[in-house]
Amino acid sequence: MATVRRLLKRHGWSWQAPARRALERDEHAVELWEKEVWLQGKASRRPMGAGSSSRTRPDSR
Repeated sequence: MATVRRLLKRHGWSWQAPARRALERDEHAVELWEKEVWLQGKASRRPMGAGSSSRTRPDSR
C-alpha cells in the first residue's frame, strides 16, 4: 500500500477511501457477482505445481 500511496502522491493525486458503504449498494447483486464472476477469474489461473524460475531454460540443472 505504501508504494501505491507514493505513486499517487508523485502524480498529484490523493489516497481516497469511502467512509462508509453506499446506500445504493445491492448486497444480493454483489454476492452473485462474487460467486459467478470473481470465482471464475480465480479458477482460470494456471495450476500450481513443480516449475522453474527460468522461462528461457525451463529444465536446466
